[in-house]
Amino acid sequence: MKTRNILWSFLAMFLLVSVSCSKDDDDTQDVTAGFSASKTTALVGEAIQFTNNSLNVSAYVWSFGDGTTSTEKSPSKTYNTSDIFEVTLSATGAGGTKTSKSTIYVVPSASFSVDNEGSLQAGTPVVFKSTSPGATTYEWTFGDAANSKSGEANPTFTYSAAGDYNVSLKATGKGGSSTVTKSITVKGAAPARELYYIEYGVEKIKRLSLAPGSSPEDFLDIAGKGGVGLAFDSKSNTIYFSDFENEDQGKIWRINADGSGLKEIATGITDPYNIALNTDEGKLYWADDAGNISRANLDGSNPEKTFIHVDDGQMRGLSYDAVNKKLYFYEVNNEDLYVANADGTNVKVLIAGIYGYGIFVDSVNGKIYFDERNETALKSANLDGTGIKVIATTAKTRIHGIDIDYKSNKLYWSDRDGKEIKRSDLDGSNAESVITGLDSPRGIFIK
Repeated sequence: MKTRNILWSFLAMFLLVSVSCSKDDDDTQDVTAGFSASKTTALVGEAIQFTNNSLNVSAYVWSFGDGTTSTEKSPSKTYNTSDIFEVTLSATGAGGTKTSKSTIYVVPSASFSVDNEGSLQAGTPVVFKSTSPGATTYEWTFGDAANSKSGEANPTFTYSAAGDYNVSLKATGKGGSSTVTKSITVKGAAPARELYYIEYGVEKIKRLSLAPGSSPEDFLDIAGKGGVGLAFDSKSNTIYFSDFENEDQGKIWRINADGSGLKEIATGITDPYNIALNTDEGKLYWADDAGNISRANLDGSNPEKTFIHVDDGQMRGLSYDAVNKKLYFYEVNNEDLYVANADGTNVKVLIAGIYGYGIFVDSVNGKIYFDERNETALKSANLDGTGIKVIATTAKTRIHGIDIDYKSNKLYWSDRDGKEIKRSDLDGSNAESVITGLDSPRGIFIK
């Protein structure tokens, strides 16, 4: 009897365990993998938020298609290149591992800049620069009446008229395209720069518009007032010129830029040559044939006729450095190029053994240009006299006038005996004639 009861007890326990195991197997839930993305088309550098919708999962492995991975449940991701990426989520739980996939399109982030955007002018090239991460091709539309386009990354375009223009850039990469539009304002074209020069042989001051195709025109008849020095005061819009027709009664004249108000402001000068202006301090300087650099106020008052003096000297070229407040001048009898402070102190020879007629200080680039007759050349040097270079060979001619047009970065000079005015790049390259057939051109300036 006892044996039977024991057998029934074992049988009951076996059935209970079997039922329990079967019940545990039925409770294991299937894994489902799934996710959503905050956007399936995104810009380069734009964050995408992935939201995990998987069920019955305890571990996650994301593969973003660009070689990067994550084990976060719902990660955020940014792409640095434009392409098409397949994102894969591997979700693992007690019921196994399942995967879910989605395609993400990453397009370039179209953007661009405009050089000198606040001062654009008709007739002057505008430089556009793409700043579009991920772009490999570009389509620009410049918004003009002709619907002009470009496929360059950084194009240049010239607007023929003033106005407001909507410029668009479509930037394309492997993942697609995006477009950005920006409005720019183009102002009217600035008046062309003008070159003024003394043509000594015909007793005229003339001017030439530097716009292509222009011809010289008379500005002022200087019969009986001939000289070589010519300077322009942009602050007061006045022009100064020297007059050495009467040897010991040389003069400095001033006239308004519109041709009115001609006035003698200094006299009793022994052969005045070049002129320089210090408009910050209201001073006019001139070089003469008696070894003097003289100065006066811009209206000619308070003259100091031996402001700087070199014994047995004969002064010719003269220029003022407004940045460093220095005077540079030529003494041609002893053949030295000098430098001095604007107040007349610390006079010293900068370069010995040279002589010439024209000097120009390029304060912007820290250079001095000078006519050098011993080697018949136009030269440049650093402001301390070092680094002398030949800009142009000039045969037997003399150069009285030198100036720079900083808008075009061109150096201009008068070739007295060659009867022309020439120009070149600042290093002397691309030299060309501007006006030919002149009768003894002397001082020049550009306004």
